[in-house]
Amino acid sequence: MDTSSLFDAVVAPDVASQEAVLNALADARPVGAGLGRLGEVAAWISSCQGQVPPQPLARPRMIVFAGDHGIAAREVSALPAEASAQRAQRILEGSGPVNVLARSAGASISLVDVSLDHEAWGEQRVSRSSGAIDVEDAMSLEQFDRALDIGRAIADREVDSGADLLIPAELGVGSSTIAATIIGAFTRTEPVVVVGTGVGMSDQLWKNKVCVIRDAMFRVRTLLAEPTEVLRKASSPDFVALVGFLAQAAIRRTPVLLDGAAVSVAAYVAERLAPGARDWFWAGQLTPEPAQLIALQALELTPLLALDINAGQGVGALAALPLISAAAELVAEELSPA
Repeated sequence: MDTSSLFDAVVAPDVASQEAVLNALADARPVGAGLGRLGEVAAWISSCQGQVPPQPLARPRMIVFAGDHGIAAREVSALPAEASAQRAQRILEGSGPVNVLARSAGASISLVDVSLDHEAWGEQRVSRSSGAIDVEDAMSLEQFDRALDIGRAIADREVDSGADLLIPAELGVGSSTIAATIIGAFTRTEPVVVVGTGVGMSDQLWKNKVCVIRDAMFRVRTLLAEPTEVLRKASSPDFVALVGFLAQAAIRRTPVLLDGAAVSVAAYVAERLAPGARDWFWAGQLTPEPAQLIALQALELTPLLALDINAGQGVGALAALPLISAAAELVAEELSPA
């Protein structure tokens, strides 16, 4: 497939605004010159907004893409497969760490059930779980196209409704295995290097995960020049929706705060399919997952925090959001006329 036709061209953020903020901070002694990475964050927000000083973030919006994965049956996680639907229900009920942090940070949440393993259907639904990627394709071509369109449509919906910062997140047992497979395949990194220990993972679970990733990477080893085929065979519908969302957010000139491994790897793929998208991304926090670090290094993004939060669901990004918001307000006040 010719990937150049998948997305419109990405327009770069306003570099002049970014440089203007950085230069103004350097001259604003003693406070401005000592803001460090907070100043860099504010300058990035200015470049995305195309104005100096940056405006405070008024409507940060988190979108959680939920899906189950066939490889969960291979015992690659300490969590049972049914935990995906249980966690999704907690989010919908307004409970759990995601909602607590979102309320604290002033963000709203939307959950998108792309492919959880239950009987349901709707405009944002692709399938009931996905194929076990070590032995079969994750999805059909029709399902791939639908997932990509869903991600694009949700980005458009959120931007059109006034979101000024987007926070994509994932939810699903086995999502870190999908992320490790995809970044391992594209960067030709050995499975034992790209696999993390996960939450509560035993040595046996780690071995199972390595084997699944090894076999899945082998299945797509000759397709690396066809990124959409790699995704169709070795990712999942919720992951593809994430990729579509990230690429479209950049096309719509909206800043994005990245979360953990799955989101960071999806951002890496979005950059491949929509060159220039990375300029609209900022990494919130670093997890213990090697797949995330590999993806961020490839994107040349440095996380704002290193909290080792590995809960998924956007928890790490939400923990970083108050600093992002504070950076914009702090620099706006510092650069405003007395």
